Parts: sequence; structure tokens; C-alpha cells
Amino acid sequence: MATVATHAPRTFEEAAAALAAASAERRRVRIVGAGTKLGWGRVEVAADTELHTTGLDQILEHNAGDLTAVLQAGVPLAMAQRTFATAGQMLALDPPLASAEGGPGPTIGGVVATGDAGPIRHRYGAPRDLVVGITVALSDGTIARAGGKVIKNVAGYDLAKLFSGSFGTLGVILAVNVRLHPLHETSVTALGAATGAAQLLTAALALAAAPLEFEALDVAWRAGRGGLLARCAGPEAARRARRAARLMADAGLQEVDLADPDGQLWERQRAGQRSRDRALVRVAAQPTALAAVIEAVDACEATLVGRAALGTSFIEVEPTEVPRLRSLLPDRPPVVVLDAPASARSQLDPWGVEPGAATAELELMRRLKARFDPAGTCNPGLFVGGI
Repeated sequence: MATVATHAPRTFEEAAAALAAASAERRRVRIVGAGTKLGWGRVEVAADTELHTTGLDQILEHNAGDLTAVLQAGVPLAMAQRTFATAGQMLALDPPLASAEGGPGPTIGGVVATGDAGPIRHRYGAPRDLVVGITVALSDGTIARAGGKVIKNVAGYDLAKLFSGSFGTLGVILAVNVRLHPLHETSVTALGAATGAAQLLTAALALAAAPLEFEALDVAWRAGRGGLLARCAGPEAARRARRAARLMADAGLQEVDLADPDGQLWERQRAGQRSRDRALVRVAAQPTALAAVIEAVDACEATLVGRAALGTSFIEVEPTEVPRLRSLLPDRPPVVVLDAPASARSQLDPWGVEPGAATAELELMRRLKARFDPAGTCNPGLFVGGI
């Protein structure tokens, strides 16, 4: 087995130089943060070099008065949240933070690069919505910057959004400028149980349309039974949660209650976005398709957690059932395999798109790859369509 060279730069210039050297020598570079999502995407393409961003671990700025911060890519998200909490603020991202190896958890660069998010995406959006500026290294050694520290819309090319969710295929994220939000110390969750998928859909749509400013609105489903969870925080959280509970009861949900002062319900929802022993797939369907998605889940003896108003579901299923799950979903929504046992990964197509497939969207993505990484240095073959 060939030796894989490892670089752990501590400055932007070191990272750019390492990338440029690899590109000049036609070496393939795998970009690694904390390693919590190394199995995501097409991982069968071997790398000659690993570039670790964990040495870029500084919070460069925290502008509490402006509710912004500048973070190097290797900063653990959990550490950043602790820092912001001292000022009564938060970065509104809550993906699963636990590391299987007991490490510090995901880095901010890895979260942005993979577009990872948790339940509060309902209110605050995905990573791409919270990044207002970015610094990246391109494969020719260029250090490029876009955006700024001030929250505003700017005309022109949005490099921050382009790199968010790109899985490191365009270059290395070195730092991000992010917007922050006030941290609410307490929250109240309304929850109700459903024994039918149609009933759960009706309740979810009713609450999604309610003007109650939920922090999160989630569903869960397992073995023919599910639940709806609506989290309220901030001013009059308890009053808004009681209104949510009444809407749930009116929609026919059972066992309606107010709970979760310590957040354990939401920790279980986040935990449902990962799997060690089975496959974990992410489905992006219309919110109105929830009942049909649940029918497919039941047919495959799978379990589900998801964002009720966004149509995003995380489904844990036996690896052998992934093709069947895809075939049963209505209108063939995007189905991405995130986690899977090593023994099954080579048998699964993570994106549901064959390498070399031709669509207008894929052609645009390939042109962007050629523009930013013409040598094919950064995470080659990892992304959709073998990009």
C-alpha cells in the first residue's frame, strides 16, 4: 500500500503552499477536519495526500456587538459555541456533535463543507445561510477571500455559498465569517404522538403554517408510530408552546404534552442523523410528501427523524434496503447515503447519480470544478457524479 503523506498546516499560507505543491505533482488530496464524516460521499478514490485543517484552530474575532465572528476552519464547533455562550450568543448550527472516537467533534470547516445541520435549521437555515464571508485556498496556491464581516447582501459571485456543501471539491476552506444569534437559555417543547402517517402529516402542516416562530419543528417515526416536536424559545416560549400543543390536539395527535427542559428529546433527534450499524440516508422531499415517505420507511422496516417544514428526512435502514427505499419514494427525491458500515459502503451509490451522468445541473457543477480545481486535486471523485 502506498504511503499517504500528511500535512497539518497552521497558517493559511502553509495550507495554500501544500495544495499548490500537490497540484503541481498531480497528487490527489483528501481534505480532513476532525474526521467525523470521512465516510460521506464516494470514498473509494484513494488519496496521495491528506491535508488536515485541525491546526487552523483559532477564533480570530468575536464581534459581540455586531453578532459576528471569524473562525478558522479547524475550530471545533462545540468549542466555538462555548465561547459565544459567554456573551449570551450562539452560532445557530446544531448538527450531531458526538465523535465516535471521543474527540472534540466536528470542526466548523467540516460542517460548512458538508452542509451539516440539525433541528434548528427550521428557523435559522443551513450553514450556507449563516456564512457571510469565507477564506479559501485553491489548488493553484491562491488564497481567495469573499464576503465580509458585516451582515449584508452583496452583488456578484457568492463564494461562501458556493463552497458551502461542496464537500471540499473546489478547494480548502481556511476560515469563515459567520453571523451569530442571541442564545436563549430556556426552551419549551410541545409534543404529540401519532399512530398514522396521514395524521402526522396533517399536524405537521398545521404547525408549519402557524405564526409561532418555532426554533425547531421535527418529526420522528419508528415501527408504525411517530411524533411531532415543536420547540419554542425566547419571549413567551411557554405560551407559544401551549398554543402549539392545542394545535396538535386539534389535529388529532395523542398524548400531547409540554416537556424537555433539558433538551434530551432534541439530542435524540440529532442522534437519529447518524448510524454506526446500518445505513443512514438523507431524503429531500416536499413537506407534503411526509406520509408517502413514512410508508416507504415502514415498508423497509426503517426509522426516521426529520424537519417537518423543510421536507428533509434522515432514515436509518438496512444497507440492502437502500435501493428499495429509493424506488418506493414518490417523485424520486434526492436520496443521499451518509453513513454505512464499511462492509456495505462499496455496494452503495451514495448520491444516486452515476459518474458521467449528464444533466444541466451536473454539467454546471463540472464546469465549476474545472474552473476552481482544473487539476482535479481536491477530494477527486467524492461528490455527485464523481466530481
